[in-house]
Amino acid sequence: MAEELVNEQLEGVEEKQEEQQAQAEAVQEEQEAQVAVVQEEVQPIVVAEAEVAVAQEEVQPEVVAPEAEVAVAQEEVQPEVVAEVEAVAEKPAKVKIEKKAKKPASVTTAESDDDFDWHAYANDEVIPSAERESLEAQYAETLTSVGEKEVVLGRVISMNKREVVVNIGFKSDGILSLNEFRYNPELKVGDTVEVYIETQEDKKGQLALSHKKARALQSWDRVNTALEKDEIIKGFVKCRTKGGMIVDVFGIEAFLPGSQIDVKPIRDYDIYVGKTMEFKVVKINQEFKNVVVSHKALIEAELEQQKKEIISKLEKGQVLEGTVKNITSYGVFIDLGGVDGLIHITDLSWGRVNHPEEVVELDQKLNVVILDFDDEKKRIALGLKQLTPHPWDALSNELRVGDKVKGKVVVMADYGAFVEIATGVEGLIHVSEMSWSQHLRSAQEFMKVGDEVESVVLTLDRDERKMSLGIKQLKPDPWQNIEEKYGVGSKHKATVRNFTNFGVFVEIEEGVDGLIHISDLSWTKKVKHPAEFTQVGAEIEVIVLEIDKDNRRLSLGHKQLEENPWDVFETIFTLDSIHEGTITEMFDKGAVIALPYGVEGFATPRHLVKEDGSQAKVEEKLPFKVIEFNKGAKRIILSHSRIFEDEQKSVDKAKRSDDANATKKAVKKVKEKLEKTTLGDITELAALKDQLKAAEAEEKMNSEV
Repeated sequence: MAEELVNEQLEGVEEKQEEQQAQAEAVQEEQEAQVAVVQEEVQPIVVAEAEVAVAQEEVQPEVVAPEAEVAVAQEEVQPEVVAEVEAVAEKPAKVKIEKKAKKPASVTTAESDDDFDWHAYANDEVIPSAERESLEAQYAETLTSVGEKEVVLGRVISMNKREVVVNIGFKSDGILSLNEFRYNPELKVGDTVEVYIETQEDKKGQLALSHKKARALQSWDRVNTALEKDEIIKGFVKCRTKGGMIVDVFGIEAFLPGSQIDVKPIRDYDIYVGKTMEFKVVKINQEFKNVVVSHKALIEAELEQQKKEIISKLEKGQVLEGTVKNITSYGVFIDLGGVDGLIHITDLSWGRVNHPEEVVELDQKLNVVILDFDDEKKRIALGLKQLTPHPWDALSNELRVGDKVKGKVVVMADYGAFVEIATGVEGLIHVSEMSWSQHLRSAQEFMKVGDEVESVVLTLDRDERKMSLGIKQLKPDPWQNIEEKYGVGSKHKATVRNFTNFGVFVEIEEGVDGLIHISDLSWTKKVKHPAEFTQVGAEIEVIVLEIDKDNRRLSLGHKQLEENPWDVFETIFTLDSIHEGTITEMFDKGAVIALPYGVEGFATPRHLVKEDGSQAKVEEKLPFKVIEFNKGAKRIILSHSRIFEDEQKSVDKAKRSDDANATKKAVKKVKEKLEKTTLGDITELAALKDQLKAAEAEEKMNSEV
């Protein structure tokens, strides 16, 4: 609506200007006639000047000075008169000028000077001031009334390679640089443009206009209007920047993102620099005065309609020609003539593809087959390998399980390796099929991508198109004759592969592994963890204790390589025998004591109390008595306190024995005197009886202890 109003206004201005132009041409002839009349009127004045000069030479000396001043004034007036004549001749007359007859001044004598109006002549009033004011008023009515610092419409009346001349209906035209219109290369004579009046007359008397400033003053209003009404605008691409282009829109620098240039990815932004294109305003940041435009939005609506038409005609299995539009790590986008489809990397080739660039390249034209499409999401799944037969169909029928095949490792994983024995035909070598060893290892320890390997076909499923391979089958199975090579009781050297809390896993040879239980590591030393005894990678001697062929397990021992020293220890560390030992470790529950012959014993805190009542300490060397010996559990219980306690018990026992003998003798005497017993004797006898009972009770208590 606003655009229609502007067009009507421009048409009205053009009609008015055409009427003014016709009126100016009609008046031009009258102007030329008026100029001739003025020239005739001025001519006598020039003659009068010459006569005045002659008169000045004839005057008396006393009036020389006044007459000289007149001459000087005349010399100053004369150029002004000539200039007035030229100005009148050049200035275009646009109004009718009434002819007024004026008698030429004729001055033949000095007395005629009194009749000449020198004052009017000095003020450039060749034409009477009243008449001049009337003419100027009529002329001013023919001109458009304009003010400085305003935006008006003008018409292009002339152009060259550097400048554009614009007529705004003023008494003079404005000249603008063509660079201000570079956003509009289609500018031509007759076009209406907006200009900003900087000044009506500059130092050269020229009307100063600016199209750039006029656009800038109204640019934000235009940009906001374009966004609100979804209008299409034109802009000039100035330069490229990070992520896009800078576009001049109504004098404002707007940002054109690279993704909004076209519906297809743009690889060279420089081809758009210097071009004028159509855009839509898609975003405005009023706070920071940022404008984002899009050229892609103009063609998306049209492409959307094309997509609907193309998708409506699609059928699964249909073969179409397309152009490679974009390549990603997961697939290739194909332009099918207005709608895009995706070839997933797995649908490019029957063989293994690491990156789509190995198969296709940008802008390449190729045939594709439609695998699937979604009408609602406008997604199309395409395939390239489906145009050729599947390699499994061409696989030789003579290939059987157990056959040896050669291939190239194409993919490595922790669980195995994929080997391509023919283009598009792959088999998996599981890590368990790479070695007879039961020791878990990574597939990368056996091979890497690109290796040429030979393998044996283990399984073959043509329907599912799956194949499993193995390389350990190329070597004999060491467990087939395990009893012959590693019989029970045979001694061997093995390598430590792994630790557990309950033992050590060792490998005698590749494929033959065994376990040494923690209890079979040493006869004398109590091992809490295998790491205290050996380390991974170390070599250790073993003896085969047991064979489990079905489960492929060997039970091994290390201490069995030597005789059991506990048979000897049983004769040395007898009960109540005393041996010198050193406390090596202290715990809350007791201490470990190092005994002779490399054996260790254990003592509880109660048995570590010394005779003076103090507690024994680490690294202290003391005598210990064996109070328990367990050959099966390989355990020796010691006591330091029991040594002096037993000695004290012996002394106490001897004393009690003497007391008991004395008591018996006293009883015997009492019995002998029973016949002579008196009342006093009975009392004495009762006391003796109590004493005897107390002695028996004490003896019983000591015996229990």
